[in-house]
Amino acid sequence: MPVVDVKNKKGEKVSEINLSDDVFAVPVKSHVLHEVVVMQLAARRRGTADVKNRSDVSFSGKKMHRQKGTGRARRGNRRSPLLKGGGVVFGPHPRSYEYRVPKKVRKLALKMALSSKLSDDCLKVVDALSQEAIKTKEVALLLNALEVKNALFVVNGPEDNFVLSARNIPGVCVLPVEGLNVYDLLKHRHLVLDSRAVEGIYGRFSA
Repeated sequence: MPVVDVKNKKGEKVSEINLSDDVFAVPVKSHVLHEVVVMQLAARRRGTADVKNRSDVSFSGKKMHRQKGTGRARRGNRRSPLLKGGGVVFGPHPRSYEYRVPKKVRKLALKMALSSKLSDDCLKVVDALSQEAIKTKEVALLLNALEVKNALFVVNGPEDNFVLSARNIPGVCVLPVEGLNVYDLLKHRHLVLDSRAVEGIYGRFSA
């Protein structure tokens, strides 16, 4: 069972916490992480690209010229995809790119992402991430104390003051336990957990 130091906002060790092997010591398989990340990115696609088919183009349906005797190619109306301004053949239409992988695979990938942060020595635990006021300087001082830059903070509840204080700092993201996901874990170099958020993470896997 891995043991991690719990630090305060000044970067000083105040206690230790035991992390579960079932969540933070899982063998990492890159193909499982890749499958879940691709699923997440596909779900984020807007899928709003659209073109006009032949029936959608605002042109007359009248035949352009008579069939024979002109020496020109046979034409129907100006909606033809062969003509400028005509309809588009097999173009994109609004659609959803979302798909799902099995729930067990999603849970396993999240455990692997958490385990990778611990094995890479990129996991920090802070006793509390709450703030009484909105002050970006306090978050900047915390980053310096923990010696991290590109970091994902995970809080246990609606810490609005901390979220608003951190949102202007490049490379910093704050998520509640419920919003923790594989993509954001892998996107950021360091993971900083509120000590109370650890139990919330265990709760997600027991649900």
